[in-house]
Amino acid sequence: MINANPRAIALWQIISCFFVTVLLLSSCSAHRRAISKAPGVNLISNTEASRNNDAIKKERKDIIAAYVPYTASSYIDRFKTIAIQEMNLNGIPASITLAQGLFESGNGNGDLAKIANNHFGIKCTSDWHGRSYYKDDDLVNDCFRVYDNPEDSYRDHSNFLKRKRYAALFELDKNDYKGWAYGLKQAGYATNPKYPDLIIGIIEKYHLDQYDRPESETQKIKREDRVLAQINQNIGKAVKDSLIQNTPPAKLYTIKTGDTLYNISRRFGLTVDELKALNNMADNTIKIGQTLVIAK
Repeated sequence: MINANPRAIALWQIISCFFVTVLLLSSCSAHRRAISKAPGVNLISNTEASRNNDAIKKERKDIIAAYVPYTASSYIDRFKTIAIQEMNLNGIPASITLAQGLFESGNGNGDLAKIANNHFGIKCTSDWHGRSYYKDDDLVNDCFRVYDNPEDSYRDHSNFLKRKRYAALFELDKNDYKGWAYGLKQAGYATNPKYPDLIIGIIEKYHLDQYDRPESETQKIKREDRVLAQINQNIGKAVKDSLIQNTPPAKLYTIKTGDTLYNISRRFGLTVDELKALNNMADNTIKIGQTLVIAK
């Protein structure tokens, strides 16, 4: 057996401990970074989310305390009128809207419905400027929209569907609930492959198709023209919003009193047509406070 120098052994132990400590610290640091950047983690902290939710609960404590749980039947009675109104305005079958409301909100008894008046689980998007409620879903502390009342949730559900991906659905008959159920899945509304069958099952179980109404060919054409025009407007707004968000501030200009496209274009060395092309503008209409891109 080799007799090692005690001092050398002690020195080696100190060096070994040092390297082990460094490795552990590095591992912890890397782990913390991985956690902070991991997919499925939102940017808002648990403390901020909790503080925000507590404020909403405090503001609505009397309403929450007086809340009477819905049955499926009482939920349908409560919301069938607004579902029919939205159907007549936009062409979404009332049966589809009611079935989605029942399914997404747990018959109106889920936290989002009780606290945030959100009956369809609609999340915050870049164009949402209202209040928010945070709840774990696809992300930790996922952001959901808060409404003043449930009817606003129903109206926003219709507006939410007026997007390019759902445009073809508005060409269906407004009493074609099966076409809408399968079309929503195909357009990416839900990831569950059984979503159409679940929605159709709810409709047929509670006979929700009794609230759907047929429309004449003339009525359908007028309704399609109106809704598809709104969808095109929304698409244009989304493109403009994205353009503004992805343009450096130095290349943006906010319209002030007295501005015209002509004097703005002259100021930045552009023609009116070039300015309109930069901003995807169809006409010369501008308004105070509007943001324009003034350079490539």
